[in-house]
Amino acid sequence: MKTLKDVISLKFKTSESEGVIFHGEGQQGDYITLELKKAKLVLNLNLGVNQLGSIYGHTSVMTGSLLDDHHWHSIIIERHGRNINLTLDRHMQHFRTNGEFDYLDLDYEITFGGMPFSGKPSSNSRKNFKGCMESINYNGNNITDLAKRKKLEPSNVGNLSFSCVEPHTVPVFFNATSYLELPGRPSQDLFSVSFLFRTWNPNGLLVFSNFADDLGNVEIDINEGKVSVHINVTQVKKNRIDISS
Repeated sequence: MKTLKDVISLKFKTSESEGVIFHGEGQQGDYITLELKKAKLVLNLNLGVNQLGSIYGHTSVMTGSLLDDHHWHSIIIERHGRNINLTLDRHMQHFRTNGEFDYLDLDYEITFGGMPFSGKPSSNSRKNFKGCMESINYNGNNITDLAKRKKLEPSNVGNLSFSCVEPHTVPVFFNATSYLELPGRPSQDLFSVSFLFRTWNPNGLLVFSNFADDLGNVEIDINEGKVSVHINVTQVKKNRIDISS
């Protein structure tokens, strides 16, 4: 396909911070890749290089953040030649691609949710998308509907299900005065805790526990946007350990 104009739109939700949402490439050096990187949306685009390789067409644009929140996010990519409008959740970003070419020349498959390994520099070891997509539309073609009715050849690699599984995790919201108190585990030599958290506040107490027999305590907090761990032990010389990240 050699196109001057493209319109690609879809909605997605995921709890993964990395993954290829959409990919296409061609023999003339053209490629388009839409992916999540560190929970941000990245669009990589190249409308081709000349035979001398002197025209550098690679263009990369990043938008959004914290997109691994398992909420629906909508994307629209509108391209007319080198002019691109990238819209994420109604926030539009306009940019112009590098290079001198106007046509996107895609010779190979267009893939959603991952990319085939072709040996090209544009396809180095990226993760496939893990999550849900809906309302996938590529230049007027309803890809979701075509895939469901098995009108695409080949239609899919691996298992696709036309439903969206909700995650088993249950989030807990704390306000400024609430906290969760659990019973301790007596006669245990190991203290282990793990959790995910998200906050807009630069300061706050995350975890606190006293050790039995007045041996000290452990405290995990956020201080000016950094996570700190403080371990106080009463019966040894070096009685305090502080770790900050």
